Amino acid sequence: MKVVLFCGGLGMRLREYSDSIPKPMVNIGYRPILWHLMKYYAHYGHKDFVLCLGYRGDVIKDYFRNYDECLSNNFTMSKGGREIQIAKTDIEDWTITFVETGLNANVGQRLKAVEPYLKGEEMFLANYTDGLTDCCLPDIIEDFRRQDAIGSFLSVRPIQSFHVVKVEESGNVLDIKDLNKTGLWINGGFLVLRSDIFRYIQAGEELVYEPFQRLIKERKLCSYRYEGFWISMDTFKDKQRLDDMYAKGETPWAVWS
Repeated sequence: MKVVLFCGGLGMRLREYSDSIPKPMVNIGYRPILWHLMKYYAHYGHKDFVLCLGYRGDVIKDYFRNYDECLSNNFTMSKGGREIQIAKTDIEDWTITFVETGLNANVGQRLKAVEPYLKGEEMFLANYTDGLTDCCLPDIIEDFRRQDAIGSFLSVRPIQSFHVVKVEESGNVLDIKDLNKTGLWINGGFLVLRSDIFRYIQAGEELVYEPFQRLIKERKLCSYRYEGFWISMDTFKDKQRLDDMYAKGETPWAVWS
């Protein structure tokens, strides 16, 4: 199946990086988070990517047009560097379509913009480009196939340590508890969609608002619950956590290793 990746957001909560590069290009180790996500999909045999570009899409284009296989692979150099023999390749069998979908477009608009590139696809995969997991992708897809649904996403537990507060209008606090003890599940991305989704998206609409609400009313939206590893790189703190994990060799999302 083709994989649509939403790469156009501004990443305002990662301003330390996003002033110069788009959020999907923020590195974890030697490679950007976008590469880690694409490697995840490629590991399971899904190697035909459609990148929805927006803010600093030129950086993403340049990265792949000038891709250096040596950076993350073993290689043998000879003749003073004139010949390079790489032990294995990363992206030689990938197909990547780069589509400019608008600087300020939302996810629904970006998805609608790449509809022509999904012609003939009964089903396709889609995702944001700031989240990683070790969840078995075939399990997500198989669960979706069993459902009479048009869309599905991964439900995960939030990793933030906020406290949820219930307050009266007078200001009196009625309850306060840790976010992770509320039983809350959140949208973790890793979407599986049928091509019928495009009938539910109208001009200007955000995917998870109006279109998903229409699917909910028709009982055509499902979710795969996962209690295992999932992380989203939303903030500088998240970036530091991922860097620390990488430095320690703790990379559960690297299912290809």
